Amino acid sequence: MRARFNDAFRPANETRARYRVLMGSAGSGKSVNTAEDFICKLSDANAIGANLLVLRKIEASNRDSTFAELLAAIGRVFGGSASKYWSVNYAPLGLQCMLTGSRIIFRGMNDAHQREKVKSITLPEGKLTWIWLEEATEFTQADLEILDDRLRGELPEGLYYQITMTFNPVSASHWLKAAFFDRESADVFTHRSTYRGNAFIDEAFHARMRRRREIDPEGYRVYGLGEWGETSGLILTNVKVLEFEREFDAYAMGTDFGFNHAWCTLLLGYRDGDVYVLREMYRTQTETERMCALLNENAFPRDVTMWCDSAEPDRIKTLRQHGFAARAVKKRAGSVLAQIDFLKGRTIFVHPECVNAACELFAWRWQKDTRTEEYLDEPDPNCHDDAVAALRYGVEGWRKVRTEAGFRQLRA
Repeated sequence: MRARFNDAFRPANETRARYRVLMGSAGSGKSVNTAEDFICKLSDANAIGANLLVLRKIEASNRDSTFAELLAAIGRVFGGSASKYWSVNYAPLGLQCMLTGSRIIFRGMNDAHQREKVKSITLPEGKLTWIWLEEATEFTQADLEILDDRLRGELPEGLYYQITMTFNPVSASHWLKAAFFDRESADVFTHRSTYRGNAFIDEAFHARMRRRREIDPEGYRVYGLGEWGETSGLILTNVKVLEFEREFDAYAMGTDFGFNHAWCTLLLGYRDGDVYVLREMYRTQTETERMCALLNENAFPRDVTMWCDSAEPDRIKTLRQHGFAARAVKKRAGSVLAQIDFLKGRTIFVHPECVNAACELFAWRWQKDTRTEEYLDEPDPNCHDDAVAALRYGVEGWRKVRTEAGFRQLRA
């Protein structure tokens, strides 16, 4: 085997702590290292009986991320002999080492069905010993508890249970920080890495990061320095991710159009003074007709008012032609701040399936004056805000209603 590891990850590769928590900047090499580490370990005779479960929150995301990363790692480790030692299955995704019999299984946890698939995993040989959560900030604490329960029972000598989490530390308010970084435990190994410690990164990436440091200092903290995103300056601190029942006093949808930026449509509910994000459709590089088809295929209701960006009247017309109750949001001076004020006055509950909405809401912040270091009364234009905009539009009809009775009259 011919693996090339960054020295910075040696302690992470050697630890046998139950929880191996690796946060870092973009380009730090944490995912590449993790993939090669697992391929080397699962190819070693000492790991006979070990098997790996790899997860992204949305199962389909594995194909172009974790699966591709592990395939590349096999190629780097075994070169032209890779096919002699590892078999590859594309439907469903799977990898197996012919030397040891160890398997790599790919799953998601985006809904109840996918969680049940995780709970029912059976292996013809050995036990499920290792789990890898890529983009771990997309998962909930409840997801981790389900996975943790899968690692149990006596193991042969030399094997051990371990859950590996890799992620960019997007927000200091994330549950991962409280669970693993704010307290010490012998069961937990934490590690922080940056692109500056990656011996295999190219100069072009360094140049990109130098530019980001100048134009987006807060983004550079997270994606350049691998530090937790500051909670100061966050616009919404009232966001909670959890599962909930889906009966509400009123329903609405919000749509922010995009192509290179994401097109995002959110289905929203209102109950007891709070806003709920029930479902999301979040796509890039997708034509309007195809988006309409996807909304229909994913049961976005046609009889619920869909508030849309008024700058795209042709797309609104197309949505109407497909049966959606689409209408334009009237943008007036101060309307963004009015929508923010409405959202800050209630708790925003986000269903765990709405990964993109949760990520954007946790990172949405005020713009900072670079001279005075004071925050301005306008959102930071460098933040990803496609889902945020869809949420702002979606509550437009509600924010002008002043009574609970009025909200109940809006029941779809």
